[in-house]
Amino acid sequence: MTEPVTKNDRFSAQLNWCASCRIPVFDENNSVGAVCKCPLCHGKTEYLSSDLRPVFPEERLLLELLLEKEPFSLASSSVWNSANRYYIDGKSVAISSSVFRNADCNFLREKLNEYSAENLEVSKKYFDSTVQKFIQANKSRFDSIKDDAFDFVQDEAEKFVQKNGAGSENRMIVSFSGGKDSTATADVVIKALANPKITHLFGNTTLEFPMTIEYAERYRKNHPLAEFRIAKNTDQNFYEVCKEIGPPARMMRWCCSMFKTGPITRVLNRKFGDKQILTFYGIRKNESVSRSKYSRVTENTETVKIQKQTVASPIFEWKDLDVWLYLLSEKVDFNDAYRLGYDRVGCWCCPNNNLRAQFLSRIYMSERSENWRSFLVGFARQIGKPDAEEYVDSGKWKARQGGNGVAAAGDVKLKFTNCTSEEHSKIYQLTRAFDDSFLNMLVPFGILAPELGRKLIHETLILDVKTKVPIISVQPFNQSGFEHAVKVRTMNVEKHDDLQRMIGYQVRKFNACRKCLKCESVCRSGAISLAGNKYYINPEKCVHCKKCVTEKYLTGGCMMEKYLRTKDL
Repeated sequence: MTEPVTKNDRFSAQLNWCASCRIPVFDENNSVGAVCKCPLCHGKTEYLSSDLRPVFPEERLLLELLLEKEPFSLASSSVWNSANRYYIDGKSVAISSSVFRNADCNFLREKLNEYSAENLEVSKKYFDSTVQKFIQANKSRFDSIKDDAFDFVQDEAEKFVQKNGAGSENRMIVSFSGGKDSTATADVVIKALANPKITHLFGNTTLEFPMTIEYAERYRKNHPLAEFRIAKNTDQNFYEVCKEIGPPARMMRWCCSMFKTGPITRVLNRKFGDKQILTFYGIRKNESVSRSKYSRVTENTETVKIQKQTVASPIFEWKDLDVWLYLLSEKVDFNDAYRLGYDRVGCWCCPNNNLRAQFLSRIYMSERSENWRSFLVGFARQIGKPDAEEYVDSGKWKARQGGNGVAAAGDVKLKFTNCTSEEHSKIYQLTRAFDDSFLNMLVPFGILAPELGRKLIHETLILDVKTKVPIISVQPFNQSGFEHAVKVRTMNVEKHDDLQRMIGYQVRKFNACRKCLKCESVCRSGAISLAGNKYYINPEKCVHCKKCVTEKYLTGGCMMEKYLRTKDL
């Protein structure tokens, strides 16, 4: 078997195999030369894998079909999984990507339906006994991770209350996605705080698995005391946005802001206003390279998607198998998608979904999968891909960057000329006529004072918040080559270029806003709102922190700049 990688960290415990009990066992000694014995039979165990998840009977039947074995032939085997590698009674079986890519999903669907009822009956006894042995053998590990998570939740809750004063205990929430990690986190938080009434916030992206919606409703019924809020973007249609700016890709997942973070921000703004909140998240560093860079507690940094949140992650260090050990030990109900073989549950068409997840969706969500593929092929043809079907089926669409071939890409191109008659002045091209909504874009910079501007040229001055000295002059302008334009002059500031760059960010938003809702999430004070076709900054709420025009929090000043940028920009 593969040699183990050792590390002196209790959370990095490797997984060994007990051949006698036919179960994985956490080896928390995790050191070279140490012998790990099975807590049940006391026999010697051998290294198996760095992480695992259980394979439920529904997925095991599918595995049998993929391996061209007789149905139920593995029903009395102990089957576990890690990515595309299965472990059947401790023996490794790899499934190549080509198997998932070329599988006859119609045939598999028919066979699964044919054997489904009998499979559960045949498998139940042995599978349940395997789970019980796994739980018993890893009791020490379960107690350790549970105690650590409970202590963490209690400590962070206490710190939050001490720091934020009376009433802040009512500003603690659980981020609930319907996935196994958020389910485990919710259970940990409820039990650790002995608070079944804690608010759960479910972000329905409109792209959820049908099983996730079913599970969220089931969870809600099973937790009648909990306040269960749903955040959903009802203003946008995913396919319509895809048509305009292109489908999301791995490096361009505009859907997260538009259909998840943004709607969640709106719910938080309505419930908590500008108050700081403590959110318990089911983030784990083992999930991805990007998440491995997070901290267990994060506050007031650019990595926090919603700036009014203190994010605490009780299961941050857990492995996949830790999550399953907790759920199975505590008998916590979970999303049925995991029984089918999905190792992650999110948006069913996410570009980060692996090939096996796409394969499963072709079986269990065939109509949605076919519609999505048809759309992707049509989009590929629209942007000029010579072999559109190969571009889609090979997964190359997931690597798409920028707005090449997309008409909307022109809106993020910041076009301006330097005014020759006035120093520190730029004339910006607008995609529509100058009006009060453009002036509203400049609220973060100071106080709008149209009454102080020159009436003849319809000038508006913007005053520094502290000194009340004019720092920006704005006026509608006629410029050759520009159908619509605005002239912006900076004054009485030390760094004119810096201020003009931030003004340019707001010009881009005026021209290119597609209501992605990112700006709402950046604003801690809840001053920014997007309703209908209107982007609005409330002058009464804006604290002029300038986060919405700062590169650190919003690259290019507008998320659309990232999604629609082309090489000629």
